[in-house]
Amino acid sequence: MRLIVAAVGRLKSGPERDLAERYRERVVKAGRAVGFQEIEIIEIAESHARDAARRKTEESIAIAQLMPEKSARILLDERGQNVGSAAFAEHLRLWRDQGRAAAFFLLGGPDGLAANLREDADLALAFGAATWPHQLVRVMLLEQIYRAVTLLAGHPYHRAG
Repeated sequence: MRLIVAAVGRLKSGPERDLAERYRERVVKAGRAVGFQEIEIIEIAESHARDAARRKTEESIAIAQLMPEKSARILLDERGQNVGSAAFAEHLRLWRDQGRAAAFFLLGGPDGLAANLREDADLALAFGAATWPHQLVRVMLLEQIYRAVTLLAGHPYHRAG
């Protein structure tokens, strides 16, 4: 199963990009043992439309065109569910075992994503009630993917409190 993170906006060089890359590399190494072939990060240019609704539509169309058929669609959204790490790992395991082509993570731009993407998502995921900068959300998502992979592999990275 492929893991794909499609994010509106680019991470500039700096500590966030370095940390995101570190977790991406960890996922690649640990993921092979539990059936995850790769993790791909796709950066989508932010729309320059004047109107927020138009920006959201243009960015959502760009993301939708990248989704592989039969993929699990996971939307990062402040209105999404707060899912614990073990439950998140279980979602990935289930989708993998169902033979899904990919787990496709959607990170919208500052205006969010179109309602149809939210409605079609297999899981809308939030990282708490706080609003987070997109750079940090990407790093947090990659860390949670890595944590899920280690949980599935029985690796001691995750320690329940």
